[in-house]
Amino acid sequence: MSVRIKSTAISRGGDTNSIVEHNGRAAKRCLERAGIRPDQVGLLINAGIFRDSNTVEPAVSALIQKAAGIGLEYAKDDPRTFSFDLMNGAIGVLNAVQVATSVLETGSAEHVLVVSGDTHPSLLRSVGDDRFPYATCGAALLLEHTDEPTGFGRVHTVAGEGTPAIEAYVDVTTMGNTGRGAMTVEREPGFEDRLLEVAVDAARLALAESDHASLDEIALIASTPSPEFPKKLAAALGIDESSVRTPDLRDGDPHTAALTAAYDQAVADDTLAAHRQLLFVAAGAGPSAAAVLYRLPVFAGAPA
Repeated sequence: MSVRIKSTAISRGGDTNSIVEHNGRAAKRCLERAGIRPDQVGLLINAGIFRDSNTVEPAVSALIQKAAGIGLEYAKDDPRTFSFDLMNGAIGVLNAVQVATSVLETGSAEHVLVVSGDTHPSLLRSVGDDRFPYATCGAALLLEHTDEPTGFGRVHTVAGEGTPAIEAYVDVTTMGNTGRGAMTVEREPGFEDRLLEVAVDAARLALAESDHASLDEIALIASTPSPEFPKKLAAALGIDESSVRTPDLRDGDPHTAALTAAYDQAVADDTLAAHRQLLFVAAGAGPSAAAVLYRLPVFAGAPA
């Protein structure tokens, strides 16, 4: 048994910069595309980092769950949906895939919904844009178990050495009463090179399980700490640049939503049919990285 993607959806722009609202909309759209009822979702995992007004409590996953209309019935025999935040920067979605795989293998949930995405805590994109590199984008990834030879393989993780390459924090001493709408993001000089190093290591571990698929049969979907990062990673791995699939980067780095958004875009553009497998790679703060191969059906395209 393995775990496969049932459907995806993203939400960005429009009338709000609330990541709760965007993820709620993405979740609803994702379930509609899959033809799945809210009560069929047994677990919701939120992998986002930067949230509305720097909310700490309650868990943002619970707010997204409410916005998505999932598990809101409280009668005795109504189905229950558990939700929690899983925060590990840009690699959080792949960590969520690890958790979802364990849950789905037990049969304790029919579907797992992974939401991700970030926003400036002020909810005003005009505030701090030059120093806050992340786009406002909500993404939803619906997972289910399958007995077919498709889906995710093992997620490989690599931890780098030294100090974090990227740090984000609220400096309460200097923020004063504006702390709920402010965030400091610091990226050390050369941070991209450090992320690339661990990303290459994780990707090579995943590629070792490629069932002898040639590199030209593998499409790369990677995190986007810079617009050039996925192409640099492809070059380091020997994957042709034409096989790189990226999300919309016009508003900046989608950060935790990047992998889901890139996959959603590739499906919409029907650009996966020539490939046997996808290589998902994410690298972030630590520096740390995660990578996993995803085996596609014989005829790739929009998920059922």
